[in-house]
Amino acid sequence: MENESKGFGFTKFSETWNGRLAMLGFVIGVATEYITGQGILSQLGLM
Repeated sequence: MENESKGFGFTKFSETWNGRLAMLGFVIGVATEYITGQGILSQLGLM
C-alpha cells in the first residue's frame, strides 16, 4: 500500500474488500438456498 490514501472512495484497498465480501455473501446465499430448499424470494415471502 505504497502512496495510497486511507480515505473514502474507490481505493484499491476498499475495492478489494468489497469484492471479497461480495463473494462471501454470494456463497452464503447459495448455501442458504441449498440448505432450506427455497430461493431468496420465497424466504422473504415475496413469492
